[in-house]
Amino acid sequence: AAAAPVAPAPPALSPAESAEAARWGRVDDDGTVWVREASGERVVGQYPDADPGDALAFYVRRYADLHAKVVLFEARLSATDLAVKEIDSTLAHLTEELAEPAAVGDLQGLRDRLDALRSVAAERRAAAEAERAAARQAAVEQRTAIVEAAEKIAATDPERMQWRPAGEQLRTLLDQWKEAQRHGPRLDRGTEDSLWKRFSHARSSFDRERRRWFSELEKRNSSAKAEKEQLVAEAERLSTSTEWGATSAAYRELMTRWKSAGRASRKDDDALWARFRSAQDVFFAARDASQRQTDEEFGANLQVKLGLLEEAERLVPVRDLAAAKSALRDIQERWEQAGKVPRGDVQRVEGRLRAVEQAVRDADQAQWQRTNPETRARAEGAAAQLVAAIRSLEEDLARAEASGDARRVAEARAALDARRSWLEQVERAAQEARG
Repeated sequence: AAAAPVAPAPPALSPAESAEAARWGRVDDDGTVWVREASGERVVGQYPDADPGDALAFYVRRYADLHAKVVLFEARLSATDLAVKEIDSTLAHLTEELAEPAAVGDLQGLRDRLDALRSVAAERRAAAEAERAAARQAAVEQRTAIVEAAEKIAATDPERMQWRPAGEQLRTLLDQWKEAQRHGPRLDRGTEDSLWKRFSHARSSFDRERRRWFSELEKRNSSAKAEKEQLVAEAERLSTSTEWGATSAAYRELMTRWKSAGRASRKDDDALWARFRSAQDVFFAARDASQRQTDEEFGANLQVKLGLLEEAERLVPVRDLAAAKSALRDIQERWEQAGKVPRGDVQRVEGRLRAVEQAVRDADQAQWQRTNPETRARAEGAAAQLVAAIRSLEEDLARAEASGDARRVAEARAALDARRSWLEQVERAAQEARG
């Protein structure tokens, strides 16, 4: 840090100044020394059995000492940052020394010079007081900001409060308060007490609300823990079930209840979830294994039915209705005897067989209607509907081929072939009806 400015030492009186000072005094024959002031002469001391010049010189040196003190104070007042307390004490001391000093010289001149410094001292005192007031105001604002920050934290909605960071912020604010109290300007007792009460109230409110919130959280956690323990017990009990459909639905219901149960503590929640998930995994792994085994067992049945479908689809378009109906009945009997197919193939193969059955029924109906006078009109209407259906199915086939979905392509082609066959039959019936 930079050193504080130091006032230079005052110079000693010059010979001329000493001679001028000596003019303010005289010495009697008996060695009594006098000094002249505005109110008259005053005895300052005795210097017997000595030369009058030496006697005056002795008391002039005392004047020189007083003169040096005034000049030094004047220099320090202008060149250094004297404390107000030191300024006041120096003024008082010099005023006392210059009241009736045992010295010879222009004492009133020194007094006037000291009086001139009083206005400078008053300005310095006023400036220092203004600085202290500004510092106190800044300190009040700083403490108020600390208090308001604490009050803002305490007023936060408990459901939105981040308790750990908020607690750390309050501890930081308390440290700032202590630091300002130790090293900042002193506040008046009333202001400091008022601010401290607000700060203390905010901290107390925060602590009270935190205890209440965590108490309620513990209750909620305990309730959620108890409910989830019950769900885990049910899940573990169901894990060995072989009622695949009903148990799968039961697990979905358990999951819904789990989500609505709320959260336990992180440790408890994680442990309970691990048990719950493990129970589910055991059941679903067993179900998947059972389904794979079933699908393997039904795989041979699927091959039989695929062969029957090839036979059935060769009946379409129907050219000999009686033969087609007889062949279809035989195929249907063998279909039932073939047994079940894997779940993923049921819809596909059943749909293909239904298409053939529908084609035969349609052919049967068409033959019956050929002699019906109303057949022509209905046949033409059916043909128009089939044309629209075929157009729609052709679009479906194009989309399926574009997506690369082999199953959808096969289904669309089967449906399209059936509709085309039906259209052919309808058009033939309409032609026959026209004669």
